[in-house]
Amino acid sequence: MTKESAWVCVLITIALTVYGQFVVKWQMLQAGVVPTGTPDRIGYIARLLLNPWILSAFAAAFLAALAWMLAMTRLPLSQAYPLTALVFIFVVLGGAWIFVEPLNAWRIAGVVLVVLGLVVGSRG
Repeated sequence: MTKESAWVCVLITIALTVYGQFVVKWQMLQAGVVPTGTPDRIGYIARLLLNPWILSAFAAAFLAALAWMLAMTRLPLSQAYPLTALVFIFVVLGGAWIFVEPLNAWRIAGVVLVVLGLVVGSRG
């Protein structure tokens, strides 16, 4: 594996992680509130665990882990891992866009700080 393909594996890890977060959020909105009774909770969880979209999120997490392992064969952890902060940025911005979650000044400031951290962390 080349160093370039290892960086592609990092990007695949990020993309699959973001995908999983969005799918889980979407499906949890579809599933509704967790029931209060134990038998109903068990059925609720069983339906979620058999949901093809939730299963695809699990598969994405597994594939993300495999891509990460491949990346770690060629890249220093201290260089590659800071890029996983992009997940935070994409989830915050995507959550606002896709799920109409509030994007207030504090969240924007948090995203800006993460971006600054990525810039500083990528130096050296």
